[in-house]
Parts: sequence; C-alpha cells; structure tokens
Amino acid sequence: MSDSNTARTRGVHHVGLTVPDLGRTRRFFTDVLRFRPVGEVPDYPAVFLSDGSVMLTLWEVQERDRAIAFDRRRGIGLHHLALAVPDDAALDALHERLAAESDVEVEFAPEPLGGGPTRHMMCAIPGGVRVEFIAAANA
Repeated sequence: MSDSNTARTRGVHHVGLTVPDLGRTRRFFTDVLRFRPVGEVPDYPAVFLSDGSVMLTLWEVQERDRAIAFDRRRGIGLHHLALAVPDDAALDALHERLAAESDVEVEFAPEPLGGGPTRHMMCAIPGGVRVEFIAAANA
C-alpha cells in the first residue's frame, strides 16, 4: 500500500523522438554525445540509444517531404529535451563541440539558468529537435 502523496511514476523510462533523417540524428547522439546503441528495428525504422541513464527512441518520419516541423510556440508536444551534463567544464566543452557541428544550431551559449548558479545552453540538433544541456550547481 502506498502513501496517497507518493507519485505513481518512477522517472523517465525513455523519450521517443520522430526525426527526418534517422542516420544524421543517430550519428549526433552516438558520435557527438556518445550515447550507445541498445536496439534497432530497421523495418520501422527506429533505433534505441542510451547514455546509461536515459534511453531515447528515434523514429524516422514517413514521407519526409510532407513532414511539418514543430513550432515550439504554437505546437502541442515536446518543447525540448533537457539532458544533464556533469559540470560547468563539461558544458563548456560540449558547447565548443556543438558550435563546430555543421548540422547543429546553437540557440544560446552556456549561461546562468534563472540567474542562479546552474548553467544551461540550448541547441537544435539534426532534424530540428531542440535539446537543452544543463550543468546543475553542485553537480
């Protein structure tokens, strides 16, 4: 029997993202962020990747030429994916790496989050999905 104030869930099992180019997005997560492949369904097509804490499912959109890009101000759905990094040095190094990637658009460089000691940055990865990276204070 659980306490009536206890949440009914226990964290994120996985996040599923539909992307226009499965190969480019997979390369971003495996080569740039060092996620490891944990499964694949080529006929779907989908890949499953993990950083050891979070699992991502990437699906390739059908009819890419008819796909509609997500508008974060008008669309319903995932606004962005936020991933934690170990510390400020890791955030700064990741920013440098992402700024050098031709298919990544850095929205803003590392800066304080809400005026506090935690820092974050935002970018659009291949396919346009927005990803935030956060170095929590005292991480």
